[in-house]
Amino acid sequence: MENYKKIDDSTLVKMYQKGDESAFEQLLQRHKSKAFTAILLIVKDYYTAEDLLQETFIKIIQTIKGGKYNEEGKFQPWVVRIAHNLAIDYFRREKRYPVIMMEDGTSLFNNLKFAEESVESLQVREELHSQLKFFIQRLPEKQREVLIMRHYADMSFQEIAKATDVSVNTALGRMRYALINIKKQIHKYGLNYEKKFQI
Repeated sequence: MENYKKIDDSTLVKMYQKGDESAFEQLLQRHKSKAFTAILLIVKDYYTAEDLLQETFIKIIQTIKGGKYNEEGKFQPWVVRIAHNLAIDYFRREKRYPVIMMEDGTSLFNNLKFAEESVESLQVREELHSQLKFFIQRLPEKQREVLIMRHYADMSFQEIAKATDVSVNTALGRMRYALINIKKQIHKYGLNYEKKFQI
């Protein structure tokens, strides 16, 4: 393994594609710390981050072995991007009902406080959140990323800026445009329950 330390990432990937498992071990040792940090920054839980790190390298193995890897010379940014995206996906799966605050400080679902969890009220809430997820999916990638990190992962704008490698002002700007775009979509679709969105 000592001999592998001087070999660059691209060569190690090619060696692994040809069946050299030690080449992948070296890639793992070289990049797992950076990938783990990228995940931990978002999920803030050591054990969850460990699970997602395993998922990251499973995805990397599948991509390389499937012949779909084409990030020549950019292995580390690719690894970190996969780790980052899996952490974001984790919150999209786990947190079904995020509280999304608008610019005026009101919640997107401020009026959705049901006195009784009747079947009808649960259906309405499910429908509203399903619609919101649809709107979030339609946002430009960088706006969607900031919104999920802020409202699903409860990250501060300083943390978001660090995780996405941008300034705090850029993160704030992306969040602002994400909220504006969600408003536009709600108006565009002319939802019957528009008032309940409190926008």
